[in-house]
Amino acid sequence: MYELEKQNLRLFSKYIVQVLRPSYIKVFLSEYLDEESVERILSEEKASVTCAAQMLLDKMFQLEAEGWFQAFLDTLLASEYTGLHAAVSDWNFAELEDLQDCRTLLDRVEPSITKNMKPRELLSHLSDCLTHREREEIRAVEDQCGCVAASERLVKSLRRCDKQWFKMLKTALYNCSQKLALQLLEPDESEEMCVSEECEENMDTMSTVRFEFTEDGESNEGLLKSINEISSSDQPSITAGLGRSAEKKLREYQKELAEAAFSGQNTIICAPTGCGKTIVALAICEHHLKKFPGKAKVVFMATKVEVYAQQYKLFIDHFSKDPDVRVTGVCGDTDVGVCLRSVVDRNEVVVLTPQILVNALQNKDLPSLDVFTLLLLDECHNTTGKHPYNNIMSRYLDTKLTSSAHTLPQVVGFTASVGVGSFKNQQEAEMNICHLCANLDTRVIATVTKNIDELRSYVHIPEKEFFEVPASPISDPFIRIIRNIMCNIEQLAKKIYDIGTQHTHTHKHTHTHKRWFKLLCNAALMCMCDVCVCYQKYNDALIINEDARTKDALDYLQAFIEQVRKAGYDSTERTLTAFFDVQREQLLRLATEGQENPKLQELKFILEEEYRNNDQTRTVLFVRTRALADALKKWIDETDSLKFLNPGVLIGRGRKSSQMVGSGMTLTSQKGVLDSFKTSDHIKILIATSVADEGIDIPQCNLVLMYEYVGNVVKMVQVRGRGRAAGSRCFLISNRNERIEKEKQNMEREKIVEKAIVSLQASPETLQVKLFQREDKASRDFESRSPEKPRTVGSYKLLCAKCNAFACVSDDLRVLKECHHIILDHTVFKRCVTNPHLNPRSFDGITKTQKMLCAECKLDWGIIASYLNIKDLPIVKIESFVVQDVATQRKHYFRKWRDVTFAMREFELTEITPETWGPRE
Repeated sequence: MYELEKQNLRLFSKYIVQVLRPSYIKVFLSEYLDEESVERILSEEKASVTCAAQMLLDKMFQLEAEGWFQAFLDTLLASEYTGLHAAVSDWNFAELEDLQDCRTLLDRVEPSITKNMKPRELLSHLSDCLTHREREEIRAVEDQCGCVAASERLVKSLRRCDKQWFKMLKTALYNCSQKLALQLLEPDESEEMCVSEECEENMDTMSTVRFEFTEDGESNEGLLKSINEISSSDQPSITAGLGRSAEKKLREYQKELAEAAFSGQNTIICAPTGCGKTIVALAICEHHLKKFPGKAKVVFMATKVEVYAQQYKLFIDHFSKDPDVRVTGVCGDTDVGVCLRSVVDRNEVVVLTPQILVNALQNKDLPSLDVFTLLLLDECHNTTGKHPYNNIMSRYLDTKLTSSAHTLPQVVGFTASVGVGSFKNQQEAEMNICHLCANLDTRVIATVTKNIDELRSYVHIPEKEFFEVPASPISDPFIRIIRNIMCNIEQLAKKIYDIGTQHTHTHKHTHTHKRWFKLLCNAALMCMCDVCVCYQKYNDALIINEDARTKDALDYLQAFIEQVRKAGYDSTERTLTAFFDVQREQLLRLATEGQENPKLQELKFILEEEYRNNDQTRTVLFVRTRALADALKKWIDETDSLKFLNPGVLIGRGRKSSQMVGSGMTLTSQKGVLDSFKTSDHIKILIATSVADEGIDIPQCNLVLMYEYVGNVVKMVQVRGRGRAAGSRCFLISNRNERIEKEKQNMEREKIVEKAIVSLQASPETLQVKLFQREDKASRDFESRSPEKPRTVGSYKLLCAKCNAFACVSDDLRVLKECHHIILDHTVFKRCVTNPHLNPRSFDGITKTQKMLCAECKLDWGIIASYLNIKDLPIVKIESFVVQDVATQRKHYFRKWRDVTFAMREFELTEITPETWGPRE
């Protein structure tokens, strides 16, 4: 009996003994072998697993009991030996044989790779190839014996794995940014490895279906239903039109999130940070392209340039092996001279920042959104108010509500939370969510419900703890001196800009200074003037002193004062620097004598404890300002017990023209810091501002510190989501009880939002999405019918915003192509100086050639450009000027040209003659 099975077991025994661990199928041993044989086999396993497996096979060859072979198969399957089970069931060991080369490579690199892996981080990514028991054993080894021993145990488990573990291991190493270990497994390949490329290998040919996409009617049926509640007849198969690799690429909870979007419904996909929403977006994009071959046009939008660069690379990598899919990207740094319509015509997928699309629609570069078939909106909770997302969707809804025959793109948004707006209870939260859904014309909110256990195995929500520390003493002499200087600056501003007593500042808290001086700057007409900038820097110094060291606050001020001295240094600037110079010696003394900040003591204690308990800790420290990020980096670098952390700083980009202290990082610098944090242990802590809390991919960390960093519910969810490793924790450190209470309220509001989503999914008939859409449409129509405020015809002077030097009169201003403003007065060159432009290029038919600066103070006024055959056209920016009414002498400051109150004529070529516009002297 069973002679054929026994013969085949002998034939393929070399593969079985390489995989099978007898103790894992102890139930079978106990059932069919005598007790003495079981003990001998398990005892041998401690010395050699392979020999023990061979002993087991030898005993099985002697079995005659009925049903033993089926019991063996059943036990293999129950013990998660799915690969071995399939091989023995079909007597096909080709896949197990293919693993031999991978084992050989692993054996060769084992001494090195075990020293460069962090197994605990990898385990959540290896659940498809390691059994639950193996993962628990590896964790136990790491807890008891350390990282290297656990890595050795992981290698042993992989060596005996019966699944296609090699690709999974490389993907896990890539996702966990363990690049050194990854390089050992691919010595002949490029350093860069993309998960999507791994998934696309051996991709089957995809079948395609061509049909016309039409927008859903006005019915609310299906709106905000849970995906699990949509009937199967309404849903096409998730993998319809996709090859096998696409099926493998998505986890089950990701398939659940994508299901409604695959069926063509407008959808908000709401899932935690770190669950792979971008992977879902790529799958939806790919599915859509295959569904509409030759017709699909997809646009993916990211709200920040930093996020755009990251997501653009992912799309490029994902579709790099498909010659039929062309991907390009356009953002604020690359849109110069680009015709978006031609870009869309030449490519199937366009990644961009939303303002680019808004500009193209406003300038009629794109006739409408009809040119697209799918809109993907990252961080779609921003689709409110005046955000570019809402501008785009308002155009979408205007078309939908006014046109009976229209072709509109499918809309899919991605977010970690829909907790938008202010709300106090579930009813108000539901109304806010409904309004967001109306703005996105959404038919489904996709959340994970059916596969929630799988989601939780991959996404770890950090535990939240609060550390309230004593406040700084109110009588701090450093604070008193800085506030006195700020009062002097206020008096100077009132004297120079004729500001009345109604602007007197009575609030003396550091955070109200900034709000108050925003009003003061508006009154002074010049938010960019030296007085305003100087005041803001002193306020920054107060924040640094409150949250870091007095020494850091003083260093920040001194660096700024030196920059002022090296600039034009007019009489106002001399007065401003004198305020500082008078107090400099006393400030230096206070900076050296001051007591240590209690918040820094608490932060130091937390960091020391965390890294003492786990030297592999990875930390992201969120702070409110760029200046504070720099100050905390200096403090860590100069603290003996913390300097080993070698902190990296990640802040926003700031204005291109700004040369001031803390003005921002370039995109290249940001990428360098992130790459270093991801790929090595050199940087163990990343100090970041709000640039890191939304969208930017930060590698798994197990400690998130919020240093006086509190926002709304959405921000809380995003910041907390940076702690992605198992056992992660999130700490809020603050000396202000109201901040701690606000964060606790955010936690409660998060629960309210979750209940609101469930309620809306359960009762879609209660929604008033159409009502919101019609009300918003009526409001937009009313605004468009409202007559514009007439512009005056009076005469105005443009004065330099920094030194008040005369530049031109308003009668000499001309408007070119509705957006470029030219000074049509050749004498302006006597009042300005020019420098070669560092980045000369063409845009909108205009070629930049030089920078244009004030002759007196060197303030940036704009550019010198050529247009057609006309050279030396001065194109100015209004924010560099104060506008003075010639008749009343009243001054006005405008941030945008669209806000000016005087009329300007259109530019006409006939106004340029050789007599009026000859060569410059």
